[in-house]
Amino acid sequence: MNKFVAIAFASAAMISSAFAGEVEGVVSSVDAGTATVALESGESFTAAEGVSLEGVEAGKTVMIMFDDSTNVATEIAIVE
Repeated sequence: MNKFVAIAFASAAMISSAFAGEVEGVVSSVDAGTATVALESGESFTAAEGVSLEGVEAGKTVMIMFDDSTNVATEIAIVE
């Protein structure tokens, strides 16, 4: 029984982390109206409610944590 519980917890941990992503890149554009950040790599992300875009602008390098299934940014940090 203990082995089953351990496997269940390990599986749940892997599933929840499978949908999280992280990317670092240079911002090509920011649309505050739609809360969208586009990177020079061609990727684009929509900031989740409550995620600040303050200081995020074209030419800045950012680290974006996001949900793989939706490309919704859960955190955006400027890399200095």
